[in-house]
Amino acid sequence: MIMSFETVLGLLAGSMTTIAFLPQVIRTWRTRSTADISLVMFLILCTGIALWLVYGLIRGDWPVIIANGFTLVLASTILFFKLKYR
Repeated sequence: MIMSFETVLGLLAGSMTTIAFLPQVIRTWRTRSTADISLVMFLILCTGIALWLVYGLIRGDWPVIIANGFTLVLASTILFFKLKYR
């Protein structure tokens, strides 16, 4: 199966923005510290990511679905730690 340039570009962009959350998840997990993380920002961010995921599902846009699905998991993990380690 050959992917279009747009699909490859979307998957690459989604991968980069998703991977960007990984260092924060790892650091938060290791240090158990969330003092410098804004709760309001992560609540808004997770809501926005969830809406992008729904948008991707409605449009059947796999790069948007995949990227936002993984990003939502990572951002929600940070949000969980923020609520747990207040």
